[in-house]
This record gives sequence, C-alpha cells and structure tokens, in this order.
Amino acid sequence: MVRNDLRNVAIIAHVDHGKTTLVDGMLKFSGTFRENQDVEERVMDSNALERERGITILAKNTSAFYKGVKINIVDTPGHADFGGEVERILKMVNGVLLLVDAAEGPMPQTRFVLQKAIELGHPIIVVVNKIDRPDARVYEIGDEVLELLLDLDANDDQLESPVLFCSARNLTASLSPDHQGEDLAPLFDTILSHIPAPEGDETGEAQMLVSAVDYNDYVGKMAIGRIERGSIKLKQDVLVCDYHDDFAPYKGKISAMYQIDGLGRKAVEEASVGDIVCVSGLEDINIGNTLCSTEGADPLPFVKIGDPTIEMTFSVNTGPFAGREGKYVTTRHIRDYLFKEAMKDMSLRVSETDSADSYNVAGRGEMHLSILMENMRRAGYEFMVSTPRIIYKEIDGVLCEPVDRAFMDVPQDYVSAVMEKMGYRKGELVEMTPKGSRMHLEFLIPTRGLFGYKTEFLTDTRGEGVLNTVFESYEPQKGEIQKRFTGSLIAYEDGEATSYGLFNAQDRGQMFIDPATKVYMGMIVGMSPKGEDIVVNVCKKKHLTAIRSAGADEALRLVTPKKMSLEEAIEFIADDELIEITPKSIRLRKRTLDNSLRMKEKAKLK
Repeated sequence: MVRNDLRNVAIIAHVDHGKTTLVDGMLKFSGTFRENQDVEERVMDSNALERERGITILAKNTSAFYKGVKINIVDTPGHADFGGEVERILKMVNGVLLLVDAAEGPMPQTRFVLQKAIELGHPIIVVVNKIDRPDARVYEIGDEVLELLLDLDANDDQLESPVLFCSARNLTASLSPDHQGEDLAPLFDTILSHIPAPEGDETGEAQMLVSAVDYNDYVGKMAIGRIERGSIKLKQDVLVCDYHDDFAPYKGKISAMYQIDGLGRKAVEEASVGDIVCVSGLEDINIGNTLCSTEGADPLPFVKIGDPTIEMTFSVNTGPFAGREGKYVTTRHIRDYLFKEAMKDMSLRVSETDSADSYNVAGRGEMHLSILMENMRRAGYEFMVSTPRIIYKEIDGVLCEPVDRAFMDVPQDYVSAVMEKMGYRKGELVEMTPKGSRMHLEFLIPTRGLFGYKTEFLTDTRGEGVLNTVFESYEPQKGEIQKRFTGSLIAYEDGEATSYGLFNAQDRGQMFIDPATKVYMGMIVGMSPKGEDIVVNVCKKKHLTAIRSAGADEALRLVTPKKMSLEEAIEFIADDELIEITPKSIRLRKRTLDNSLRMKEKAKLK
C-alpha cells in the first residue's frame, strides 16, 4: 500500500540557519492558523529556554495540509550537543529538507546531520535560505552543497537533489536564484514530487518503532513513532519487544492514541502504515522499542546513537545555605528527575556512584548538560555539580580520548592569539584558508582542551570570532593540558559582603559578588589573575574611631562585578571546586570549605 495522502519530512540544518522560522512560514502558508490569529515568532520553540536562547533543543512534530496531502514536519535541533535528537528522529521520516544559510553556506553541523540522512538513504531537498541577506552568495552555495554531498559519499539520487531558493521570513520560495518567488508553493510542490509517500503492508501484523518518548501528567508516558506495517487501534493489546537479545517482551494495552494535527494532537481511533502517532498506556516503554501485534515479536533495528563524550557528577547540596531556596533538595528528587530525563534523551546517560548522594551524568557536550541543569533549577531543584570530565575508551589496548574538529572564522588581526591558545590546549591545525578579511581555521583538538575556551575565544577575538565544534573520533591520549591559568578568590568567613571588604579585596582580582551578598567560608567570590588561590575577607567592616565615623572616608569606588552564567561557571571551575545551583542563585565553592583544612590537604599533595 502507498499512502499518497501523506508525507513525512524532517528539517535539518546548522544552528541559526532558519529551520524553526521556515516551519512557521509553512504553517502560515498551509492555513494552519486562522487569518486573524495572533502567532508569535518561532512558534515551534515552545520551551521557555528555547525562546530565550533562540535555539531549538528538542525535536518537535507538527503537520500541514497542501493539495489534500498531510505533511508531517519534524523541526530538529541544529546544535551539535543535541545531535542525538536528530539521529533518532530521522528513523521516523521518509526524506529531509537540508537548510543552508545563503551567506554562511554548509557549516559543521550541516555535515553531521546530513551524513546521518545519507546513511539512511533518505531523499534530500536542498533549501538555500535567507536569500534576502545583503551578503547572500546564492550562486556559490549550490556548488558547496554538491561538494559536501560528494565528500559524504551520497548516492546518485541524492547528488541529483533539487535546489530551492527561499526566504523563510518573507514566505517565498523559487526554483531559480534570480528571483525570490511569490509564496512557498514551489517548496510544497517539491516535497510532494520528491519525498516518497510512505508505503507498507496495510494488512500485515502491526509494527511501530518508538523514536521518541514524551511525558504527560494526565496520561503518563507517551510513545511516539511511525507505523511501519499494519494498523493500530485504540484499546488494542500489543506486544512490546526490542532488537536487543537481552530484552524480555511484555504485553500491554493502548489506552489513548493521538495524531499530530497542526500544533496540537488529535485523538484518533485507528491509524495505519506511514502515520506518525503518539500512544499511551505502556508505562515502561522506551526509545528503540517496537510495538507489535500479540501474534509474535518482530522487532525493528534502531539507529545507534553516538556515545556521550563528557561526564559530570550531580550531587545533593551540602553547603551552609542548603535547602533555603530550592523546593526539591533530596537525593530521591534529584535521582527521579535525572533518570526520567535519561529515558527521553537517548544521548544522556545517568549512573549511580559509590556515594548515595551523587550520580554521574554523561552527555554530548557542555551545552547539553548545562541545558539539563537550567531546566532542573527552573523546576525548583537545588543541587551541586562537579567540573566536567571526558569519557575515555580503551581501543585495541590503547587508552583513547574524544577529539573534536573545531571550525573558526576570525578576523586576521586575532589569528595569532587564537593559534597561541590552541597550542596550549594541544590543538592541531589542519586547515587555514582566507575568507575575505577573515581567516577560516580548522583544528583537531581533544574535547577536554575545549573546556573553558569559548569565553576566552570571544575575548581574544573581541567578540568577532565564530567557533563551531563537532565530534571527530577517538584518538590516543594527548597528555597533560593546562586549561586554567587563573586562581580563585575565596571567602575567609561566613557573613555578608560589605563595600569596605570588597573595596579592599578587588585589588586582588575580579569580583563575582555585590555588597550585601551573603557568603560562607570556602565560597568563591572572585577570580585571581595569579595562578593560585587567595583567601580574602569580603565581610570586613570599617570600625568607628574616636576621631571619625565609620562612613566618613571618601566614597568607596567598587568595580562592577562579573556575574557568572551557568555555562561560564562550568568553564571556570577547577577540579577541587563545585557549582551550587538553586532556583535563585549560582554559587561557586571549594569542595573543602574550611580554609585551614584545605591548606593542609594542599600541603599533603605537594
């Protein structure tokens, strides 16, 4: 059976190339919204964090109707740290729209997601977006995409992919770079003609691969996937099985079933081959499982998700201010949240440690884990995290570490500063090509060499540099890397920071706190330019004398403190430091809070 009334397509691209904006345009053009409906920009970025950062974090489904055909569209993340979302979603579709910025051209993440689509043999439609940019290079982009397809061993059909020229913001698409077009009809027509309709045996036994899992407070866990064979009905008994031999199949009943309808979900009684459905009633269902009819297990193979490369330890907050700001502070709360997230995110791994109060959480990169932390603190959790560590692998008896390929576009004046820093961090230059007034650099660098570098990179290039990284491979260990050349300013005692104390301490380095901030012994209150830690008394008060009052001196001029974001805090901390995260605050602290005990430990190590 061929479902000519249906198409399933994913939109893939590098971050900021306009995927979510294009989905907005497709929904508007297809009449999903009422004419007078007030629709905010990037409607698919429904998560508050996505809207703030302007990036897509979770892959999301929507649908549009065109010429009587339902088109299921999946908007995917563009950031390399969320590549696991893209990898599993590609199993749910029959083709992809590859979006490329008309000025930037194919970027690192474009290569990564396109490689996954090519491996699955998906048909590709190349969409050159933002052709209305003043610096657009519409004629060169097509050649660059063709080079990329050749480089990734695309098959003949993929090399013959149609190319469209589009402005998602202006809702226009055309088959020629010479004119903009009037609407998005050429894009929809190309989807109908080039993306194959789903096909399968409608009369066979039911079979559906679970590509995503959602959670709803009313119906519990929901499995999302495409029906590969047969049909599935509401209240039907099904068998849950898996491609792995160690999985024990079990029976369950579908209590509710929905199909994607525009931005919402519509309850349905039955769905057949090619339909993307959400089903509930199977509490233990996981991504990669297959739903079959009760006649017999027939599991489908699932794409192998790339392994995590970095790990951090999440633990209960043990600081002096523990429990004051968070709603969920116990081990049980933190454990439940982390394991529930690991079920939804296939590239996240959570494991127990020797301590009952802490868990190791492994992910694809610093941003991947920092988004998890930000979501936790917004949900009312209070916890501590350690410095990131890389995950080593033993290959043929040799200890290997993950290596990233770093792509940089920097003004020519700052190339030497970048080269110097990459030298310290064991970066190996593999390509250097001029790009107008800028220089394009490519380095192979150990993942741990990039820890703490992004802020430094922006400082070295005066904010003009562009840095993108993507995982390359595992290589033999590269040796010692010194990632931090600064020390910490540490609070001497518990109390409240005073203007007088901060004024005397700010000569030692850059402060992180304002006057009247509550501090405790061992808390990090600033950064020292020297490579060693310095204890400072920020709670020191100016005492009254017989001659003048405490405030009679000249006004104290305080330097504006640096407020650390979560990402900056992760980049900054050393191995003997922790980040205390609460819904209201992000504090940095030493593992050992007592200053004298810490000095003794340091002396023993020496």
